Amino acid sequence: MTDLMTALALVFVIEGLLYAIAPDGMKEMAAIALETPAGYLRLAGLVAMTVGVGIVWVIRG
Repeated sequence: MTDLMTALALVFVIEGLLYAIAPDGMKEMAAIALETPAGYLRLAGLVAMTVGVGIVWVIRG
């Protein structure tokens, strides 16, 4: 459970860092996401999730 909470905290750190460093870029990305069809966003999310699970699997063995 500690690992899960640490991972979620790191997500907040990384996302906050992106908004702090490039707020205009994040606004542009949000605008692009609004124009992108839901199917593409869903596929990108599934790919990102699969890659993330694969990375954790490789690291944790």
